[in-house]
Amino acid sequence: MSTTQFDRIALIGIGLIGSSIAYDIKRLALAKEVVISTRSAETLKRAEELKLGDRYTPSSAEAAKDADLVIVSVPVGASESVAKEIAAHLKPGAIVTDVGSTKASVIAQMQPHMPANVHFIPGHPLAGTEKSGPDAGFPGLFKGRWCIFTPVPGTDEAAIKTLRDFWETLGSRVDEMDPEHHDKVLAIVSHLPHLIAYNIVGTADDLETVTESEVIKYSASGFRDFTRLAASDPTMWRDVCLHNRDAILEMLARFSEDLASLQRAIRWGEGDKIFELFTRTRAIRRSIVEAGQDVDAPDFGRHALDAKE
Repeated sequence: MSTTQFDRIALIGIGLIGSSIAYDIKRLALAKEVVISTRSAETLKRAEELKLGDRYTPSSAEAAKDADLVIVSVPVGASESVAKEIAAHLKPGAIVTDVGSTKASVIAQMQPHMPANVHFIPGHPLAGTEKSGPDAGFPGLFKGRWCIFTPVPGTDEAAIKTLRDFWETLGSRVDEMDPEHHDKVLAIVSHLPHLIAYNIVGTADDLETVTESEVIKYSASGFRDFTRLAASDPTMWRDVCLHNRDAILEMLARFSEDLASLQRAIRWGEGDKIFELFTRTRAIRRSIVEAGQDVDAPDFGRHALDAKE
């Protein structure tokens, strides 16, 4: 049993990430009280039915009042709105963090509204599935996964340690980096793959009328795995595109150049170039497995997630 780390934690937003955090807080007894807030009455009711917290309110300001830790788990485009609502209600010494996939934008939106006597520590747990909403959450989501902090200059080191201890208790490995560097790294390892998946599944959908529905009927594992990413929350990923625009456009340009190079190699029958590329990328897959970020199994070890469907 873990030691209680906070008297009160406020979870603002209760989708996949927020609900998974809630499960772990309860499982590990990390807070005396958890207050949950979301604007959707339906989602708030469902969170209460799932017993994810101790109190429930549609007001983020009310949730943040007297909280020692406030975790904002909303689409990144809503970050400033939440910051404005909670600012006047934060108690001195409170830690405010988020889980957004873009960091420079979140900092620009939230930091100007944060009182000087609170600790604003932007964060990003690199964990999740293609599902969304409070029913998607489950305990242990963050075990063995990275959580990246992008603290602003002058952030209190003791507050960073407190938040680090929290995420490490949830099973995460914590790292720190510059927000712009974070956004560039995530553009290639997360944002670009999702955009490619959305695009290829959209292309397949356009081809449905041409192929008389054979694209879906005969979907092999390659296309099927793309559809997992393409099933991700549209609101969240729309906001990611709009709020990490520069880094995403840079990675899209690089990808387009590499794709054109592969296209030329196929056109001119340059088998050695094709083989060299495929060999190099296969090694990348092995290194990901060796780093503990996935398992070497035909179904990627995700049968447990399938069972939840």
